[in-house]
Amino acid sequence: MRSLVSLVAPLMVGLLWASGAIAQAVPVRIGVIPVIGAAPIFVANGEGWLKEAGLNPTFTTFESGPNMIQALASGTIDVYVAGVAPLAVARTKGIDVRVVAATAIEEMVFVAGPKLAPYFADGADKAQAFAQFKAKEGRAARLATQPPGSVPNTTLQYWLWQVTKADKANAEVIAMGIDATQQAVLAGAVDGASIREPALTIVQQRNPAIKLIATGGEMFPDQPGTVVGVYGAFADKNPAAVEGLVKALVRASDLLKSDPARAAGPVEAALGKGITDIATIQKAITSPAAKFTADPRSIIEATKAMQAYQVSIGTLDKDIPTDGLFDSRYYEKATAR
Repeated sequence: MRSLVSLVAPLMVGLLWASGAIAQAVPVRIGVIPVIGAAPIFVANGEGWLKEAGLNPTFTTFESGPNMIQALASGTIDVYVAGVAPLAVARTKGIDVRVVAATAIEEMVFVAGPKLAPYFADGADKAQAFAQFKAKEGRAARLATQPPGSVPNTTLQYWLWQVTKADKANAEVIAMGIDATQQAVLAGAVDGASIREPALTIVQQRNPAIKLIATGGEMFPDQPGTVVGVYGAFADKNPAAVEGLVKALVRASDLLKSDPARAAGPVEAALGKGITDIATIQKAITSPAAKFTADPRSIIEATKAMQAYQVSIGTLDKDIPTDGLFDSRYYEKATAR
């Protein structure tokens, strides 16, 4: 009997593979920014939902969206998990990438360091706060953010010049990586920064004199945040895999809102790296700067507004039709009852 089983079993497995009854996992190379806004992809992976969807993921971490675009263009990643703004720029350069899901909105907030923060006390006019800082310190406030073309950079500039209406002589925008921004704020090397979770929770825990000055909604109404973009060739070749990816992200987004304690585990495993603990991650997940949603349709209008502003400051040549940038079919299928 054993010899018969040993002969028949491999044959049956071979027939199942040939018939497609056992689906081969689709390798997917995912580029990601290590922030709480990307938490749904970490939860989906940690809970095993990407594997259930027939995906075999590998992850590469990047410091900014614009840096990740280069990897997307060179064909070294298939999926982009970062801010939406660089994707619009990518499409102007002929890179076929499609937003199939959102992950979070209104992520970017503005914090002031110990030297700058007192000028914003008691609801002071923000433009006047920057002016008074310069008058007292004899220099413009140095404000850290990510590279031009990124969501953090665009959001900070919009808040400074359009919302706050600060004089450009009173604030200097300095581009640097995510980790460098956090360290610069803590070290006092800059006076303020546009940051997101978990950096917001971490810097305020380490130095309570660092103050939250503006929330994401104040900086850019309905601010589009992290999204999931898929390279066109990968999507065309693997439509079922992309639909499975989006379904997993929908489940992850729901879990982050309904059970942050459970969701914190896989997020901490991806982001903590011994630098922070699970309690900090859980606090970051429930922060006002953490608003999770998987629906890409919810950020289309805000993305149009952000694109228009990018055109006005020269980081985008022209508006990109959102019909090409967003592909909500996968989300609609994933959520169809």
